[in-house]
Amino acid sequence: MLKEKEAISVIKNLSKARVLVIGDVMMDVFVWGKVQRISPEAPVPVVDVMTESYRLGGAANVVNNLVSLGTKVFVSGVVGNDEMGRRLIKDIRKLGVYPEGLIIESDRPTTVKTRIIAHNQQVVRVDREKRHFIKEDSVSKILDFTKACLSDLDAILISDYAKGVICPQLMENLKKFVKNKNILLTVDPKVKNFPLFKDVNIITPNHYEAIQVCGFNGIMDITQEMVQEAGKILLSKFNTQAVLITQGELGMTLFEKNGEVIHIPAMAKKVYDVTGAGDTVIATLTAAWASGASLKMAAILANLAAGIVVGEVGTATVTQEQLISFFHE
Repeated sequence: MLKEKEAISVIKNLSKARVLVIGDVMMDVFVWGKVQRISPEAPVPVVDVMTESYRLGGAANVVNNLVSLGTKVFVSGVVGNDEMGRRLIKDIRKLGVYPEGLIIESDRPTTVKTRIIAHNQQVVRVDREKRHFIKEDSVSKILDFTKACLSDLDAILISDYAKGVICPQLMENLKKFVKNKNILLTVDPKVKNFPLFKDVNIITPNHYEAIQVCGFNGIMDITQEMVQEAGKILLSKFNTQAVLITQGELGMTLFEKNGEVIHIPAMAKKVYDVTGAGDTVIATLTAAWASGASLKMAAILANLAAGIVVGEVGTATVTQEQLISFFHE
Protein backbone atom coordinates (compact mmCIF):
# COMPACT_ATOMS: atom_id res chain seq x y z
CA MET A 1 0.00 0.00 0.00
CA LEU A 2 3.02 2.25 0.46
CA LYS A 3 5.80 2.45 -2.07
CA GLU A 4 9.27 1.97 -0.59
CA LYS A 5 10.60 5.47 -1.33
CA GLU A 6 7.41 7.04 0.00
CA ALA A 7 7.49 4.96 3.18
CA ILE A 8 11.12 5.72 4.00
CA SER A 9 10.49 9.44 3.51
CA VAL A 10 7.57 9.29 5.96
CA ILE A 11 9.65 7.37 8.51
CA LYS A 12 12.57 9.81 8.35
CA ASN A 13 10.19 12.74 8.78
CA LEU A 14 9.02 11.42 12.18
CA SER A 15 11.80 13.50 13.75
CA LYS A 16 10.03 16.68 12.64
CA ALA A 17 6.98 16.16 14.85
CA ARG A 18 6.57 17.88 18.23
CA VAL A 19 4.07 16.08 20.47
CA LEU A 20 2.74 16.68 23.98
CA VAL A 21 1.52 13.48 25.67
CA ILE A 22 -1.11 13.96 28.38
CA GLY A 23 -2.48 10.99 30.25
CA ASP A 24 -2.16 8.25 32.82
CA VAL A 25 1.56 7.66 33.29
CA MET A 26 2.49 4.46 35.13
CA MET A 27 5.23 1.94 35.75
CA ASP A 28 5.18 -1.59 34.35
CA VAL A 29 6.96 -4.12 36.56
CA PHE A 30 7.83 -7.49 35.07
CA VAL A 31 8.67 -10.37 37.38
CA TRP A 32 10.33 -13.10 35.30
CA GLY A 33 10.50 -16.69 36.48
CA LYS A 34 9.77 -20.33 35.79
CA VAL A 35 7.12 -22.78 36.92
CA GLN A 36 8.08 -26.30 37.95
CA ARG A 37 5.37 -27.19 40.45
CA ILE A 38 1.82 -26.49 41.63
CA SER A 39 1.24 -24.97 45.06
CA PRO A 40 0.11 -27.43 47.77
CA GLU A 41 -2.01 -24.59 49.20
CA ALA A 42 -4.18 -24.02 46.12
CA PRO A 43 -4.33 -25.23 42.48
CA VAL A 44 -2.07 -22.43 41.24
CA PRO A 45 1.45 -22.44 39.74
CA VAL A 46 4.42 -21.55 41.92
CA VAL A 47 6.68 -19.08 40.08
CA ASP A 48 10.36 -19.23 41.00
CA VAL A 49 11.49 -15.64 40.45
CA MET A 50 14.65 -15.24 38.37
CA THR A 51 14.70 -11.48 37.78
CA GLU A 52 12.64 -8.27 37.74
CA SER A 53 12.53 -5.39 35.29
CA TYR A 54 10.94 -1.94 35.35
CA ARG A 55 9.58 -0.16 32.29
CA LEU A 56 7.60 2.98 31.61
CA GLY A 57 3.94 2.15 31.11
CA GLY A 58 0.66 3.73 30.02
CA ALA A 59 1.12 7.31 28.81
CA ALA A 60 4.79 7.07 29.83
CA ASN A 61 5.18 4.20 27.37
CA VAL A 62 3.67 6.41 24.67
CA VAL A 63 6.42 8.92 25.50
CA ASN A 64 9.00 6.13 25.27
CA ASN A 65 7.64 5.11 21.85
CA LEU A 66 7.78 8.68 20.52
CA VAL A 67 11.34 9.17 21.76
CA SER A 68 12.33 5.89 20.12
CA LEU A 69 10.87 7.17 16.84
CA GLY A 70 13.00 10.31 17.10
CA THR A 71 10.09 12.64 17.83
CA LYS A 72 10.37 15.71 20.06
CA VAL A 73 8.27 14.96 23.15
CA PHE A 74 6.69 16.79 26.09
CA VAL A 75 4.73 14.98 28.81
CA SER A 76 2.18 15.82 31.49
CA GLY A 77 0.41 13.59 34.00
CA VAL A 78 0.23 12.73 37.69
CA VAL A 79 2.45 10.55 39.91
CA GLY A 80 2.50 9.85 43.63
CA ASN A 81 5.05 10.97 46.19
CA ASP A 82 6.52 7.47 46.35
CA GLU A 83 9.42 5.34 45.16
CA MET A 84 7.72 4.38 41.88
CA GLY A 85 6.87 8.00 41.14
CA ARG A 86 10.48 9.02 41.65
CA ARG A 87 11.63 6.12 39.44
CA LEU A 88 9.19 7.17 36.72
CA ILE A 89 10.39 10.78 36.77
CA LYS A 90 14.01 9.61 36.69
CA ASP A 91 13.34 7.29 33.72
CA ILE A 92 11.50 10.04 31.83
CA ARG A 93 14.49 12.33 32.37
CA LYS A 94 16.84 9.60 31.08
CA LEU A 95 14.91 9.64 27.81
CA GLY A 96 15.85 13.29 27.37
CA VAL A 97 12.31 14.46 28.15
CA TYR A 98 11.85 17.22 30.74
CA PRO A 99 9.56 15.96 33.57
CA GLU A 100 8.29 19.40 34.64
CA GLY A 101 4.80 18.52 33.39
CA LEU A 102 4.51 15.59 35.81
CA ILE A 103 2.44 16.66 38.80
CA ILE A 104 2.88 15.02 42.22
CA GLU A 105 -0.22 14.21 44.31
CA SER A 106 1.00 13.10 47.72
CA ASP A 107 -2.17 11.19 48.66
CA ARG A 108 -2.36 9.31 45.36
CA PRO A 109 -0.06 6.36 44.55
CA THR A 110 1.80 6.12 41.29
CA THR A 111 -0.06 3.59 39.14
CA VAL A 112 1.91 0.34 38.97
CA LYS A 113 1.05 -2.78 36.97
CA THR A 114 3.04 -5.84 38.00
CA ARG A 115 3.04 -8.78 35.61
CA ILE A 116 4.27 -12.22 36.68
CA ILE A 117 5.71 -13.98 33.63
CA ALA A 118 6.89 -17.57 33.38
CA HIS A 119 8.20 -19.21 30.20
CA ASN A 120 7.21 -16.10 28.20
CA GLN A 121 3.58 -16.39 29.36
CA GLN A 122 1.83 -13.99 31.70
CA VAL A 123 0.62 -15.86 34.78
CA VAL A 124 -1.12 -12.99 36.63
CA ARG A 125 -1.18 -9.19 36.83
CA VAL A 126 -1.33 -7.15 40.03
CA ASP A 127 -2.44 -3.47 39.88
CA ARG A 128 -1.74 -0.76 42.45
CA GLU A 129 -3.75 2.37 41.67
CA LYS A 130 -6.50 4.87 42.46
CA ARG A 131 -8.91 5.63 39.65
CA HIS A 132 -10.85 8.68 40.87
CA PHE A 133 -10.32 11.97 39.01
CA ILE A 134 -7.22 13.97 39.90
CA LYS A 135 -7.53 17.17 41.97
CA GLU A 136 -8.65 20.42 40.35
CA ASP A 137 -5.29 21.93 41.25
CA SER A 138 -3.53 19.17 39.33
CA VAL A 139 -5.77 19.77 36.30
CA SER A 140 -4.91 23.48 36.45
CA LYS A 141 -1.19 22.70 36.55
CA ILE A 142 -1.48 20.39 33.53
CA LEU A 143 -3.36 23.10 31.62
CA ASP A 144 -0.79 25.73 32.58
CA PHE A 145 1.99 23.44 31.35
CA THR A 146 0.10 22.83 28.10
CA LYS A 147 -0.37 26.55 27.50
CA ALA A 148 3.35 27.11 27.94
CA CYS A 149 4.09 24.43 25.32
CA LEU A 150 1.48 25.38 22.69
CA SER A 151 3.75 27.42 20.43
CA ASP A 152 6.11 24.43 20.16
CA LEU A 153 3.49 21.76 19.37
CA ASP A 154 2.21 19.98 16.29
CA ALA A 155 -0.01 17.60 18.26
CA ILE A 156 -1.46 16.84 21.69
CA LEU A 157 -1.82 13.12 22.27
CA ILE A 158 -4.28 11.94 24.93
CA SER A 159 -3.32 8.55 26.39
CA ASP A 160 -6.35 7.54 28.46
CA TYR A 161 -6.17 4.53 30.77
CA ALA A 162 -9.15 5.66 32.91
CA LYS A 163 -6.93 6.20 35.96
CA GLY A 164 -8.22 9.71 36.65
CA VAL A 165 -6.09 12.18 34.69
CA ILE A 166 -8.45 12.51 31.72
CA CYS A 167 -11.47 14.37 33.06
CA PRO A 168 -14.16 16.77 31.75
CA GLN A 169 -12.40 19.97 32.87
CA LEU A 170 -9.14 18.92 31.19
CA MET A 171 -10.65 17.89 27.85
CA GLU A 172 -12.93 20.94 27.63
CA ASN A 173 -9.96 23.27 27.97
CA LEU A 174 -7.64 21.30 25.68
CA LYS A 175 -10.21 21.53 22.88
CA LYS A 176 -10.31 25.30 23.36
CA PHE A 177 -6.52 25.48 23.28
CA VAL A 178 -6.23 23.79 19.86
CA LYS A 179 -9.26 25.43 18.25
CA ASN A 180 -8.25 27.42 15.17
CA LYS A 181 -4.64 26.31 15.65
CA ASN A 182 -2.71 23.88 13.49
CA ILE A 183 -2.39 21.40 16.36
CA LEU A 184 -3.77 17.86 16.15
CA LEU A 185 -5.69 16.38 19.10
CA THR A 186 -5.42 12.58 18.98
CA VAL A 187 -6.87 10.17 21.53
CA ASP A 188 -6.31 6.57 22.58
CA PRO A 189 -9.56 6.23 24.57
CA LYS A 190 -11.08 4.06 27.28
CA VAL A 191 -14.81 3.31 27.20
CA LYS A 192 -15.54 5.14 30.47
CA ASN A 193 -14.39 8.51 29.09
CA PHE A 194 -15.68 8.30 25.51
CA PRO A 195 -18.18 11.16 25.97
CA LEU A 196 -15.22 13.50 26.60
CA PHE A 197 -13.70 12.96 23.16
CA LYS A 198 -16.26 14.60 20.90
CA ASP A 199 -14.71 16.90 18.26
CA VAL A 200 -11.11 15.62 18.52
CA ASN A 201 -9.19 14.78 15.34
CA ILE A 202 -9.03 11.02 15.78
CA ILE A 203 -9.82 8.29 18.29
CA THR A 204 -8.16 4.85 18.20
CA PRO A 205 -10.30 2.34 20.14
CA ASN A 206 -9.80 -1.40 19.83
CA HIS A 207 -12.70 -3.39 18.39
CA TYR A 208 -14.02 -4.44 21.83
CA GLU A 209 -14.15 -0.82 23.00
CA ALA A 210 -15.76 0.36 19.75
CA ILE A 211 -18.47 -2.31 19.87
CA GLN A 212 -19.16 -1.65 23.55
CA VAL A 213 -19.52 2.12 23.10
CA CYS A 214 -21.94 1.55 20.23
CA GLY A 215 -24.10 -0.68 22.45
CA PHE A 216 -23.85 -3.84 20.36
CA ASN A 217 -24.51 -7.21 21.96
CA GLY A 218 -22.23 -10.24 21.56
CA ILE A 219 -18.92 -8.41 21.96
CA MET A 220 -17.06 -11.71 22.29
CA ASP A 221 -18.08 -12.69 18.76
CA ILE A 222 -17.29 -9.59 16.74
CA THR A 223 -17.83 -9.65 12.98
CA GLN A 224 -16.39 -7.32 10.35
CA GLU A 225 -19.90 -6.07 9.71
CA MET A 226 -20.12 -4.97 13.35
CA VAL A 227 -16.76 -3.20 13.10
CA GLN A 228 -17.85 -1.40 9.92
CA GLU A 229 -21.06 -0.24 11.54
CA ALA A 230 -19.27 0.81 14.74
CA GLY A 231 -16.78 2.93 12.82
CA LYS A 232 -19.54 4.85 11.07
CA ILE A 233 -21.48 5.34 14.30
CA LEU A 234 -18.42 6.65 16.16
CA LEU A 235 -17.57 9.08 13.35
CA SER A 236 -21.05 10.54 13.43
CA LYS A 237 -21.63 10.45 17.18
CA PHE A 238 -18.33 12.04 18.19
CA ASN A 239 -17.81 14.29 15.17
CA THR A 240 -14.16 13.28 14.75
CA GLN A 241 -12.12 13.69 11.61
CA ALA A 242 -11.37 9.97 11.68
CA VAL A 243 -11.69 6.75 13.69
CA LEU A 244 -9.05 4.03 13.68
CA ILE A 245 -10.32 0.71 15.08
CA THR A 246 -7.55 -1.74 15.96
CA GLN A 247 -8.41 -5.44 15.68
CA GLY A 248 -5.40 -7.41 16.89
CA GLU A 249 -4.41 -10.17 14.48
CA LEU A 250 -6.95 -8.83 11.95
CA GLY A 251 -5.12 -5.51 11.60
CA MET A 252 -6.96 -2.20 11.79
CA THR A 253 -9.62 -0.23 9.92
CA LEU A 254 -9.50 3.51 9.26
CA PHE A 255 -12.77 5.43 8.87
CA GLU A 256 -12.56 9.00 7.56
CA LYS A 257 -15.19 11.72 7.71
CA ASN A 258 -15.37 11.87 3.91
CA GLY A 259 -16.82 8.34 3.96
CA GLU A 260 -13.66 6.55 2.91
CA VAL A 261 -12.87 3.28 4.71
CA ILE A 262 -9.57 1.44 4.44
CA HIS A 263 -8.69 -1.88 6.07
CA ILE A 264 -5.01 -2.47 6.85
CA PRO A 265 -4.06 -6.14 7.37
CA ALA A 266 -1.89 -7.06 10.37
CA MET A 267 1.86 -7.13 9.68
CA ALA A 268 3.11 -9.13 12.70
CA LYS A 269 5.36 -12.10 11.91
CA LYS A 270 4.95 -13.53 15.42
CA VAL A 271 2.80 -12.46 18.35
CA TYR A 272 4.33 -12.97 21.80
CA ASP A 273 2.80 -10.12 23.81
CA VAL A 274 0.30 -7.37 22.94
CA THR A 275 1.22 -5.31 26.05
CA GLY A 276 1.60 -1.68 25.00
CA ALA A 277 0.74 -2.27 21.33
CA GLY A 278 -1.97 0.39 21.52
CA ASP A 279 0.62 2.85 22.84
CA THR A 280 2.79 2.16 19.81
CA VAL A 281 -0.16 2.65 17.45
CA ILE A 282 -1.22 6.05 18.81
CA ALA A 283 2.41 7.24 19.11
CA THR A 284 3.36 6.30 15.55
CA LEU A 285 0.08 7.50 14.05
CA THR A 286 0.34 10.89 15.78
CA ALA A 287 4.03 11.40 14.98
CA ALA A 288 3.56 10.55 11.29
CA TRP A 289 0.41 12.63 10.84
CA ALA A 290 1.90 15.59 12.73
CA SER A 291 5.07 15.47 10.63
CA GLY A 292 3.18 15.87 7.37
CA ALA A 293 2.18 12.37 6.29
CA SER A 294 -1.35 11.73 5.08
CA LEU A 295 -3.66 10.08 7.60
CA LYS A 296 -3.68 6.88 5.53
CA MET A 297 0.13 6.75 5.48
CA ALA A 298 0.22 7.41 9.22
CA ALA A 299 -2.22 4.56 9.89
CA ILE A 300 -0.27 2.13 7.71
CA LEU A 301 2.96 3.04 9.49
CA ALA A 302 1.26 2.63 12.88
CA ASN A 303 0.14 -0.84 11.84
CA LEU A 304 3.67 -1.69 10.79
CA ALA A 305 5.08 -0.49 14.12
CA ALA A 306 2.52 -2.53 16.07
CA GLY A 307 3.54 -5.60 14.08
CA ILE A 308 7.07 -5.21 15.41
CA VAL A 309 6.34 -4.62 19.10
CA VAL A 310 3.95 -7.57 19.51
CA GLY A 311 6.91 -9.79 18.59
CA GLU A 312 8.57 -8.81 21.89
CA VAL A 313 7.65 -9.94 25.40
CA GLY A 314 6.73 -7.00 27.65
CA THR A 315 6.33 -3.31 26.91
CA ALA A 316 8.36 -2.56 23.76
CA THR A 317 9.15 0.32 21.40
CA VAL A 318 10.22 0.63 17.77
CA THR A 319 12.86 2.76 16.02
CA GLN A 320 13.02 4.39 12.60
CA GLU A 321 15.72 1.88 11.63
CA GLN A 322 13.50 -1.07 12.58
CA LEU A 323 10.60 0.34 10.57
CA ILE A 324 12.77 0.83 7.49
CA SER A 325 14.26 -2.66 7.86
CA PHE A 326 10.85 -4.26 8.44
CA PHE A 327 9.46 -2.48 5.39
CA HIS A 328 12.33 -3.76 3.22
CA GLU A 329 11.59 -7.31 4.35
